[in-house]
Amino acid sequence: MSTPDSVFILLTTCPDAATAARLAHALVEERLAACVTRLDGAHSTYRWHGEVTEDHEVQLLIKTTGSRLDAAIARVQVLHPYELPECIAVETRAGLPAYLDWIRAQTREETD
Repeated sequence: MSTPDSVFILLTTCPDAATAARLAHALVEERLAACVTRLDGAHSTYRWHGEVTEDHEVQLLIKTTGSRLDAAIARVQVLHPYELPECIAVETRAGLPAYLDWIRAQTREETD
């Protein structure tokens, strides 16, 4: 069962490098993600509006926590040019403890 401190990888795709960079920067700047890895060269095949289509995309791996996941998804929806952006979250079960702690620290909301 996930908790606010659980670490997630949120997946989304972008139509181009500029969109991917803009999304990545906003999510990290707003502390909704500790890190966003951009993987250029993704090739997606999917059905949309009754047609099978293919696109070259940039895959984003967004590292966040349970406490920030809903806000990160909402922000992706606002910033994303797609009508229905991919937003799939996968909870991590294990990892380097110091790295997981770093993700938690980087996604804490700042307080004055």
